[in-house]
Amino acid sequence: MRHAVFLDRDGVINRAFVRDGKSYPPSSLAELEILPAVPQALRALAGAGFVLIVVTNQPDVAKGTQRRDVVETMHERLKAALPLTEIRVCYHQDSSGCSCRKPKPGLLLEAAEQHDLDMARSYMVGDRWRDIDCGRAAGCYTIFVDSGHSEPLNEQPDARCTDLKEAADLILSRSGKTVGRVSAD
Repeated sequence: MRHAVFLDRDGVINRAFVRDGKSYPPSSLAELEILPAVPQALRALAGAGFVLIVVTNQPDVAKGTQRRDVVETMHERLKAALPLTEIRVCYHQDSSGCSCRKPKPGLLLEAAEQHDLDMARSYMVGDRWRDIDCGRAAGCYTIFVDSGHSEPLNEQPDARCTDLKEAADLILSRSGKTVGRVSAD
């Protein structure tokens, strides 16, 4: 079985926009900005043999405030720029009751089945309580990227980091993959 790093999108991979203490995704391709050190961190993780899967809630599509084709174009840009295995998306709102909307673990469990993943050796990296609860429910080691949101956590993560570079270094260290350490440049 293989191991994976599941990654939240907004605030971990790309810049999120914080207004009144709440995080919002980019609204257009022009606003999509990959955070510093993310390409290097993901290359190091991919080089160490991790399957890299972005798992993201994008409820603005269901709300009618974002077009699905815009979100999919953003994902194509991310996949072209980064060594991602895939991007899995829940377009539903909380009220839909679906199993794919984080904090439910549906996106992770479907990926585990499709890619033959060992969830006990896999990681969930996110910047919101939904990510941590989702990762825990799926049986992953959880890493909270503390981006300064005012939103409290329900569950305590296994680790806290300031960004994806620090999270990648922790993952590589925990997995014994010291060859792929993330460089500072």
